[in-house]
Amino acid sequence: MSTANQDISHLHRSYLQNMTLDDYLSCIRIIMINTTLPANIGSAARAMHTMGLSDLVVVDPKLPIDDSSHAHAAGGIQILQAAQTVDDLATAIQDCQLVFAASSRSRHIPRPVVTPTQAAIITQQFIDTQITANTAAHHNYSQQPSTKPAQIAILFGREDRGLTNEELAFADYHIQIDANPNYPVLNVASAIQVIAGFFYAHFCQLSNNTAQHDNQSTQDTTPQVAQISDISCIHQNSSEFLQLALRQVWDEPAVTQQQMLQLKARLLMLMSELSLVDPNHLRDLPSRLSRLLSRLQLDQKEYQLINAMIAKIDQQLKAKRSDAKK
Repeated sequence: MSTANQDISHLHRSYLQNMTLDDYLSCIRIIMINTTLPANIGSAARAMHTMGLSDLVVVDPKLPIDDSSHAHAAGGIQILQAAQTVDDLATAIQDCQLVFAASSRSRHIPRPVVTPTQAAIITQQFIDTQITANTAAHHNYSQQPSTKPAQIAILFGREDRGLTNEELAFADYHIQIDANPNYPVLNVASAIQVIAGFFYAHFCQLSNNTAQHDNQSTQDTTPQVAQISDISCIHQNSSEFLQLALRQVWDEPAVTQQQMLQLKARLLMLMSELSLVDPNHLRDLPSRLSRLLSRLQLDQKEYQLINAMIAKIDQQLKAKRSDAKK
């Protein structure tokens, strides 16, 4: 192994060794969409505080945060006070690199469906691999490592009807909570409590395992990372669910959701320019493109490469149109 690679490996082990329970949990953002009752926002803040989460974003609530929110927040009042309110989901997730959505139903354009435990494992693996990517970027390009190695969002929908198909299309994975099949319905704050509880339990166990490992050996201080063999979709034999394929190696940081949306828009525009689609009748194409880009799990260099290809094709199309007019 070269000296440079040894340095990166040492930095990586050092960052992982120093990752605390709070560091992992700080990477998780809870997003509530179009909430009807302000009290539920307060209850969600309380549930988050109980499970060590602190990043709350509220998208276009029907009523603003009020006294009933504060009354239900209890010990989570600081989370409520720091909560951001934004107009649309795209703004709420623009800096996120991985998005989950809580959903009790299979949709027309399905995403991989996971349990809360599997979602926590995926989240841990993603954070750890982003530490690797950020470490390499820091070493190769003299960049300062990010305060957070990754930003992960979990979306929760309306009290009466959950998330729309358009909102679910933003997610990389859908989380389903095992519940009574005759009535698999949870209050939105309760759903946040349950999913957050699984995440807290996983990262708490990870921290405990790391501490025990440090006490047993000083030679390898890297926390155990869940391997892809440990993660599988629920109901694997059902055609309704997609197999998980997790990217194992990241030498560059992952793209953000804002970059994904920009890339999708450019692809749709290019397909229209090439007369591959009718821009007025796209039907399921935007959702299918979103799912494709999610499955690719692009990093920053790959994103730049695809953008450069699109720009070159667009440039040549404009040149041909200009020549045709002469």
